[in-house]
Amino acid sequence: MRSGLSAEVRAHVTPLEIVKTAMQCSNHPMQEIRPMTPMFRSRKPLSRRLFSLAISGIALIAGLSACACVTAQQADAGHSGPAVLAEATAAIPAPDPAPQTVAATPGNAGARSPQSAPAITAQPGTINGTVTDVQDELIPGAAVVLDGPDGGSKKETTASDYGFFEFADVKPGTGYRLTIKAKGFANWVSPAIVVAPGQVEIVPDIKMELEGEQQSVTVYSSSVELATEEVKMAEQQRIFGVLPNFYVVYDSSAPPLTAKLKFQLALKVSDDPITIAGVFFMAGVNQGVRIPGYRLGAKGYGERVGAVAADGFTDIFFGGAVLPSLLHQDPRYFYQGTGSNRSRLLHALAAPFVCKGDNGRYEPNYSTVGGDIISAGFSSLYFPRSDRTWTFFGQNVMISTIERTASTITQEFVLRHFTSGSRGKNSTPPGGQ
Repeated sequence: MRSGLSAEVRAHVTPLEIVKTAMQCSNHPMQEIRPMTPMFRSRKPLSRRLFSLAISGIALIAGLSACACVTAQQADAGHSGPAVLAEATAAIPAPDPAPQTVAATPGNAGARSPQSAPAITAQPGTINGTVTDVQDELIPGAAVVLDGPDGGSKKETTASDYGFFEFADVKPGTGYRLTIKAKGFANWVSPAIVVAPGQVEIVPDIKMELEGEQQSVTVYSSSVELATEEVKMAEQQRIFGVLPNFYVVYDSSAPPLTAKLKFQLALKVSDDPITIAGVFFMAGVNQGVRIPGYRLGAKGYGERVGAVAADGFTDIFFGGAVLPSLLHQDPRYFYQGTGSNRSRLLHALAAPFVCKGDNGRYEPNYSTVGGDIISAGFSSLYFPRSDRTWTFFGQNVMISTIERTASTITQEFVLRHFTSGSRGKNSTPPGGQ
């Protein structure tokens, strides 16, 4: 309280303390004052004593006035404090009462809480797939019908030239079913399909059987027999039904090839009539651009035919049979077919440099790179002397690598749709497993 008093109050309190001290002295016993009386009588005249009494009276009046002022200020402070506190308290807003939930009873079944959550609309889903036969051949133009769980929401569409179909804006729910019809094939009906909000549901294994066809299952006792069957099926793969496409695998679980099968596949490509026709065609192209530097005319054309044939044979023989057998590597390209376009492109770009070993693991593709180098080295034996240079050797190796990279990219994104006799990546391998 004393620290809160103003300077004016402290000025009044100081004389009051002086008076208080004088009053305490006046209460002392007479034996203490009496010895001083002769001193005043002997030393001070009467006029001075009267003057001292007057000063003491004025000081007493001033002290009493100061006490009255302090008392009044304390009273004012006591009354104003509660008023200020009440005013400050009134300025604070009272919290809103918590919302109360009214329990639902038979009498108030429609009662709801004051603040009800807004309804959330589920995002529609999508259903798509690709229609194929049991050999994974695409079936374009198939009629696809989607029946909803309530039997009323029915949608229809037609598969594209690549057998693809899609139903967008499908209401989330369970119990959807697909019915697919195509001429010459038995109807295909899917199991129950569940569509989650915002989900893209890809229907797998849409394989339509020929109408009235009896299916047979062959069980193979070893991986060698299974690999032999894989090679027989690969030898039926042709682009547009004409161009051989034997070194592509559309089944990621295909077993590794034995050394015998690797040589068999290399010889099958080399003596194929289309391959031989391609040799004569490329010799004509080289004759036009004069590569390599043989003479013109029939003799020069014959020399170019021999050079093209030798380049192709040494490349496929060493890169597709000899080195893969010695290094236990698979010379075939394993088609990916799924995932993002970026992942598929990276897979195709890496294929000339990374291959699958006979142990199923990916490793550096020494066989393909080595085959290109050996083939370019052999060409120095029959090329004209002007082309037997390290520069020409390096150019041949680089051209072979670029051609192989372009081939794998084309295989991944284009040729699958135009290759007859190909088996899908997710198809059931022989043996029904």
